[in-house]
Amino acid sequence: MENSLLHNVYNPDVLSCIANLSNDEVFTPPELANKIIDLLPQELFENPDTRFLDPCCKSGVFLREIAKRLIKGLERQIPDLEKRIEHIFSKQLFGIAITELTSLLSRRSVYCSKYPSSPFSAYQFPEDKPQGNIIYQRINHTWKDGKCIYCGTSQSEYDCKQELESYAYQFIHNLDVEKVFKMKFDVIIGNPPYQLNDGGNGASAKPLYHYFVMQAKRLNPRYLVMIIPARWYSGGKGLDNFRREMLNDKRIRNLIDFNNSSDCFPGVNIAGGVCYFLWDKSYNGNCNIINIKGNKEASNMTRPLNKYPMFIRDNLSVEIIQKVTEKSPRTMDEMVMSRNSFSLPSNYKGKETKSNDSISMLSSNGIYYISKDEINDRDKILNKHKVIITYAMSGGNKPSPEGNYQIVSSLRVLNPNNVCTETFLVLGSFDNGLEANNLISYVKTKFFRFLLLQTLTSIHITKNNFLFVPLQDFSKPWTDQELYQKYNLTQEEINFIESMIRPME
Repeated sequence: MENSLLHNVYNPDVLSCIANLSNDEVFTPPELANKIIDLLPQELFENPDTRFLDPCCKSGVFLREIAKRLIKGLERQIPDLEKRIEHIFSKQLFGIAITELTSLLSRRSVYCSKYPSSPFSAYQFPEDKPQGNIIYQRINHTWKDGKCIYCGTSQSEYDCKQELESYAYQFIHNLDVEKVFKMKFDVIIGNPPYQLNDGGNGASAKPLYHYFVMQAKRLNPRYLVMIIPARWYSGGKGLDNFRREMLNDKRIRNLIDFNNSSDCFPGVNIAGGVCYFLWDKSYNGNCNIINIKGNKEASNMTRPLNKYPMFIRDNLSVEIIQKVTEKSPRTMDEMVMSRNSFSLPSNYKGKETKSNDSISMLSSNGIYYISKDEINDRDKILNKHKVIITYAMSGGNKPSPEGNYQIVSSLRVLNPNNVCTETFLVLGSFDNGLEANNLISYVKTKFFRFLLLQTLTSIHITKNNFLFVPLQDFSKPWTDQELYQKYNLTQEEINFIESMIRPME
């Protein structure tokens, strides 16, 4: 075994050092791949009939690490190493590469040769299977009304790039997987592509990973294990239906959550973090949720995923939210305005000098002046004192080196006859400045920003994100100590909030 070609060419360090293929794909480090594989019942690797499929092969790390476990687990059933390898590679391991490049890389990792029918392959496939069991075929999107009917990507964005990868991933573009491989699969496992550029000039991208999850579920394996962005926790951007489906799926047995994606993918910042899960066809119950922070298990709790409309990732947060909602059923989302209160886009240009009939407009570039005629005062708040914050989360939903968040930035009061562009979100409006400043005091508390954080899985803050922040009496200012006492928080809960949120700058 020690001298085998298979053993000698397996080199985790090589795959550990591979950088991202593009902004859409993140490679899985071998250490992480093994933690994900650990979720599966280990007896699967002692069964010569277990069939594994990675529908989104990049480096081939999942199939490679599964091969290692099968080689050891099948020693008794198939004592001869050569026959064991032949059986594993020809009967148990299957993959669909996401690009031509990753198909070559995956075969090199799994078979020790990018050409699995060559004499250098750990197992030589027959010449009529030149790709082995890791397949790739370039296909194109199927356009209708300027969008792909399978993944929804923009035709204008991709149809003109014939010389490049089409990113029409086979698994989610009408590929009949069971017919191609002539079998059903016991385990589907992988790290799917996360997003596609949707033509938003680099400012936005369309989520893609949920298509892989749903397609895998339709194949009805015994087990499904995937690592995906945690953005789906709060929905939005085409993820609302997926969020509802996931939260109500009682077959999700385990969910491992990373608030900070760098704890999972070193050096990679994915807004909102990432998670991986085990879906078990035979299971029907609550989900075991493990929070990972700083590469350590922070909490472990079995609870329903659908307790709230949005998934609450931190286990201790659930207990705090329950205390708060029981005492204060009314929440800040009643008060917060919808985005772009004055119908002024972020790049709206006013005048640099004030005239007799102009008013002040705050933008990301400073203060300008515009006529009242240019304003759509749809919320009837022009003549009120308005508390505003930036629409984008402070720090881009990335924790500080200490692991905590500020969340809110550019907190200020806009006086009557002052407006702002959509760069800012209006938290509340008042007839007098005293109440506005009292709301400011509330926003500055760690309590307020902690509850806001529970719904944030992107860099943007919207009206819906205030679902768990209770309304208060703004005839007075507020402090954390008053709020902790009002909601009867324990010292453990207080310490948790204090550790998560840093003081306002």
